[in-house]
Amino acid sequence: MNEPQLPVPALPGRRGARRRDRRGRGLRGPLVPPTLPAWRTRADKFDDTVLRCVRRLEKRWPKELSGVEFAVEEVPPSDPAPWEHRTVALGRYFPADPPAGLTHRVVVYRRPVLARAEDAEETEMLVRIVLVEQVAGMLGRAPEDIDPEYPGD
Repeated sequence: MNEPQLPVPALPGRRGARRRDRRGRGLRGPLVPPTLPAWRTRADKFDDTVLRCVRRLEKRWPKELSGVEFAVEEVPPSDPAPWEHRTVALGRYFPADPPAGLTHRVVVYRRPVLARAEDAEETEMLVRIVLVEQVAGMLGRAPEDIDPEYPGD
């Protein structure tokens, strides 16, 4: 009748890793359903901002911008242009290369732009400035000619 009793294992204390739910499975579904605006990522919202600014420029310069490609990249390449040795590029214009089949391209770099803007309004203004300056360089005109509302220095 005197059976040796095995030690009862101690229950884990509350000091361990915290769980989001009782069984440690985590959340079952997305917090925000896809029908709500919060579903869109910051990158998607930035792309929309660039598209709005490009459409605005294309309304004013439809013929000149008809074959131009506009793109968004996360960061500039690690090999800067010679004139960019002490600055971070916010955007860049790449001239057309017909033998390679490449058209004119204007690229906006998302992370450097977002790092300099505090809110959505400032982001849109900065994207607009970057696009106007790159298009002005491409067309060989002053930024004020491209967009009369361009905020000069």
